[in-house]
Amino acid sequence: MGAVRVDLQSVDHDSAVTTLRRSYAAVPSGEPIRLAKRTSNLFRPRTEVRTPGLDVSGLTGVISVDPAARTADVQGMCTYEDMVDATLPHGLMPLVVPQLRTITLGGAVTGLGIESTSFRNGLPHESVTELDVLTGSGEIVTARPDGEHADLFAAFPNSMGSLGYATRLRIELQPVRRYVALRNVRFTRLEALTDAVAEVTATRSWDGVPVDAMDGVMFSPGEAYLVFGTFTDEGARPSDYTGQDIYYRSLRRRIRDTLTTYDYLWRWDTDWFWCSSAFGVQHPVVRRLWPARYRRSDVYHRLVRLEHRHGVAARIERLRGRPARERVVQDVEIPLERTADFLRWFAGAVGMTPVWLCPLRLREPAGPGSTRSWPLYPLRPGQDYVNIGFWGSVPIAEGATDGDVNRLIERVVSEMGGHKSLYSDAYYDRDSFERLYGGATWRAVRDRYDPEHRLTGLYEKAVARA
Repeated sequence: MGAVRVDLQSVDHDSAVTTLRRSYAAVPSGEPIRLAKRTSNLFRPRTEVRTPGLDVSGLTGVISVDPAARTADVQGMCTYEDMVDATLPHGLMPLVVPQLRTITLGGAVTGLGIESTSFRNGLPHESVTELDVLTGSGEIVTARPDGEHADLFAAFPNSMGSLGYATRLRIELQPVRRYVALRNVRFTRLEALTDAVAEVTATRSWDGVPVDAMDGVMFSPGEAYLVFGTFTDEGARPSDYTGQDIYYRSLRRRIRDTLTTYDYLWRWDTDWFWCSSAFGVQHPVVRRLWPARYRRSDVYHRLVRLEHRHGVAARIERLRGRPARERVVQDVEIPLERTADFLRWFAGAVGMTPVWLCPLRLREPAGPGSTRSWPLYPLRPGQDYVNIGFWGSVPIAEGATDGDVNRLIERVVSEMGGHKSLYSDAYYDRDSFERLYGGATWRAVRDRYDPEHRLTGLYEKAVARA
């Protein structure tokens, strides 16, 4: 399975939960509850809170892997990097592995995640069969799709910690092979690309070959690629994009490629997709000098947080006489039939390239008559979507204000029947936000599990940056 580190040690989950409960009890009555957590994959600044936080330091491990049942019990702060290290030796992986190593299982469920298996396996929360949640009232409850806490189970995805924190999750796993064979297919017409997405989603194959994973990149409306991945045990001389070669550039150079399964899962992490260019890491000289162990998304993210705090780069830009820039960092889900329209609009109105393309379809119901809904992120069952990710900044035009471009994107996404993830800046007014993100359901669940409202509200987290 490639360069997998196997070091699955016993996890004292009960002690970790006891420590968590003690830290909850130490927060003065009436003070807000938050995590005592230094790192985050959120991409928006937050208001500093100086009250004690919840101690989740013991909730970072894999509790167990059941190869026969193809399930794993995982603590809420366990990263997908550690999760993959525990499952790949068994020939298994989570049904969806978000593209950055340090995204946590709890974070991907409460904040949503996506990757190239999402066209067949949906979103990470759809592979959760049960989870333990520390609620705002300090109680730990086990939520499942049915039963006493089914309301919390359904509302937890996209609640962003506003309904509690996952301490344990049981997730489904899928079998994988040693390598992933890749076909990089170029499209000069966006409608041809979306037609291909529809075909692969419906048939799970392309040109007669099974497709296990699918994502892509648009460099311009006339140059876009879909990457079709197939798990295989045949992989002579697989490519390595953790050194001098950069993965996204390979799409333009190679028609076929092979990666170990391990390297495939983290193919985007080494350069944070293409965002490492902002730090000069894609320059050949800088790349040779920048240690490989620091070519990781979490390192780049720490640098971004330092910039948010100190604004050094922004001051340099001002000294050079350049206009201020607006951060445009978003992932949006657009219905497949509107994807070409959105991409053309985005290329003309915003002009950022490249953009990531990741097809998505919610998982089919488990059996006849079964239904499952996710009210805080209400994608339509049976609808094909494409997640479009764009991460960077644009100059603030004369007479414009910071946030104007993001507000425009939000409006167009809604007009096209889409949704946007809440990990980054959001500008919705409260009424629009509650309509788009299940406000009535969220309030009812919050009132049940956090009657004193000690957890920060979803709107306050996502829009007010509390």
